[in-house]
Amino acid sequence: MKIFYDHQIFTFQKYGGISRYFFELMKYFKSIGGVNITTPFIFSNNYYISDNKIIKHMKFLPHTEFRGKYRLFRLLISFNKILAITNLKKQDFDIFHPTYYDPYFLKYIGNKPFVLTVHDMIHEKFGEMFKRQDKTSEHKRLLVKKATIIIAVSENTKKDLIDLFGINESKIEVVYHGNSMLPGSDLKINIDIPKNYILFVGLREDGYKNFNRFIKAVSSLLIKNKELFVVCAGGGKFRIDERALLEQLDISKQVVQYDVNDNILAYLYKNASVFVFPSLYEGFGIPVLEAFASNCPLVCSNTSSLPEIAGEGAIYFDPYSEDSIKNAIIKVLENTNLRNNIVRAGIERLKNFSWEKTAIKTKRIYEKIM
Repeated sequence: MKIFYDHQIFTFQKYGGISRYFFELMKYFKSIGGVNITTPFIFSNNYYISDNKIIKHMKFLPHTEFRGKYRLFRLLISFNKILAITNLKKQDFDIFHPTYYDPYFLKYIGNKPFVLTVHDMIHEKFGEMFKRQDKTSEHKRLLVKKATIIIAVSENTKKDLIDLFGINESKIEVVYHGNSMLPGSDLKINIDIPKNYILFVGLREDGYKNFNRFIKAVSSLLIKNKELFVVCAGGGKFRIDERALLEQLDISKQVVQYDVNDNILAYLYKNASVFVFPSLYEGFGIPVLEAFASNCPLVCSNTSSLPEIAGEGAIYFDPYSEDSIKNAIIKVLENTNLRNNIVRAGIERLKNFSWEKTAIKTKRIYEKIM
């Protein structure tokens, strides 16, 4: 069974949940057999496949900056698309599985079936966050109607597809993500971290990730306890407006940011007093599984897919309420028994999720539409 994965996500995403998903599928299909993934493009900007060399013919731009890099990047994107179209026309595959929502392939796919994975409905739920020229939602709406079958990464995302796009329930299969995080207890990481810290992971744009409300919620805790910190993993250096907010709240010396790879991130989870996930919306919520894998107590929003994925392995709060966020964090910081209970529940909950399970269920879907 020959499945065509195209260039889209591996070109424009250096790292992130969607490229991680397709990378892990490729990796586990090799071990379970019966699925041959073809990737007829030659350039990638993605850390997962560059670090793991899972695609032998792939070329990569250096991660360092150089003059003319952006122009070269645009040329290579165009070249990847030309290669994808050329191979679509050859029809030497059984199923097409695009890695994002560009509908360029529709005129070339012929009668071949295609599978579309919908990872979230953020563009539909938070459209005001995106520029007017962003066509993601428009393209997604077109593709879900034309797809042979849709994979949703959670029951909540499936419900959103039905409610927002009117998709027939019988066309949607739910397949959960797995966990890629290895425990960080034995890692030797050469960074200085605070002894006691609240962990925030990922992007911080003041939209659905809800960083500003989170930082306001914890500010009084930091002011009260000068030995308590907030550690931000990834998301880039603090912007001018973020630094201004931290200064205004008088906590700038207690909020730090680290650029991370998988090893550093595992180390930060492992040593955190608590991981707080205040997102207003997630299609799945991979950081939930990362926390479970690292024995890190989890406090998270009671919205979207998060209760579905975290189950009893978290303490929940209303992400629109600063008091609710603060009180949930206090509960975990001040109650050792509660911390231990949710960590144990998280370890049990994690047993329900693995990339091998994801690959096996996805293979069954491919077989179903052959």
